[in-house]
Amino acid sequence: MAFYEYVSEEQLTGFDMYKYSAVDSNPLSVYVMHPFWNSVVKFLPTWLAPNLITFTGFIFLVLNFLMLTFFDYDFYASAPDHVHVPSWVWIVAGLLNFIAYTLDGVDGKQARRTNSSTPLGELFDHGLDSWACVFFVVTVYSIFGRVEAGAGVGVRTLYYILWVVLFSFILSHWEKYNTGVLFLPWGYDISQVTMSLVYIVTAVVGVETWYAPIFMSFHYRDLFTIMILGCAFTVTLPMSLYNVFKVYRKNKLKFSSFYESFLPFLSPVLLFILSTLWVCLSPSDIIEKQPRVFYFMVGTAFANITCKLIVCQMSKTRCQPLSWLLLPMALVVLVILSGLAQHYETLILYVWTAAVALAHIHYGVCVVHQLSGHFNIYAFSLKKPSTD
Repeated sequence: MAFYEYVSEEQLTGFDMYKYSAVDSNPLSVYVMHPFWNSVVKFLPTWLAPNLITFTGFIFLVLNFLMLTFFDYDFYASAPDHVHVPSWVWIVAGLLNFIAYTLDGVDGKQARRTNSSTPLGELFDHGLDSWACVFFVVTVYSIFGRVEAGAGVGVRTLYYILWVVLFSFILSHWEKYNTGVLFLPWGYDISQVTMSLVYIVTAVVGVETWYAPIFMSFHYRDLFTIMILGCAFTVTLPMSLYNVFKVYRKNKLKFSSFYESFLPFLSPVLLFILSTLWVCLSPSDIIEKQPRVFYFMVGTAFANITCKLIVCQMSKTRCQPLSWLLLPMALVVLVILSGLAQHYETLILYVWTAAVALAHIHYGVCVVHQLSGHFNIYAFSLKKPSTD
């Protein structure tokens, strides 16, 4: 693979001066999970690199996604009168999700324990977290599945729920871009513990349990939607705005103009507009035919945009207004909406999704390679490179 230096000299200089600053005020995290993670990290060998822990946790999430892709590709498996996902799959999904969450919690502690904390470690951790958002949402969706006999969640509804989760994630890094402090969102820990438990409960009681209404016409699918939207709009968003407002009142915001402060949202909003136009105006109703692939494409493109924001945020450099990935995507959407490729829309989606995934992987590999060389470290080993 040809390596390209995505990180500029100005950003490298910013990384050299970077100091980690984060606030975690979530009671679940502070009083339950951190004590648990402090116990777990003691069992890890001191030669184990923190980035390897981070990557292993991410791979577990990908395995969850691939496992449910095999058993429930089109999200109909949980619907009545369909062959359901085996119970053992839900148990494995719950265990993998919780293990991934645990590894995400102990990687930083392992870094401090082995005196191997670097800006690359934080970038690698948060970069993979941005990609993990789509795997979380799409995998848990299989529990409820599509709307059928009033029991599921529509694929269009899930598309907008996915975007709520994605914007909730980027809010934290928008905060840090403006304040210099990463305020860890409360919703993350709550959602991870809840999802892990829901997987296990589903294995015990069966997906049929989620068909029954909780009260009158209020179903579990409605609770699933309300929990995500409620957490985003009553916890994550208000706390983000409050944290930024506190810094604003102290006149310590990094950017004084409204435009510069909200610049990180430009590319994600444009991505949302382009993908939503595709969903709403698709000649072949692509979101109904290929929802899983479409979700993955959107989530991967979002992760690429977010990773570039995290690089700017950590290096204290200006966020670029537009991600180059949006230009070819705009052309793809234009071709689709023109009707010229109506019979090849699914093929175009697959090709474009592959292109987005390869571009993102190339970006990630190159940035890790570049920063590893800059800091004279190995990304996945605590051994020091030879100076010969």
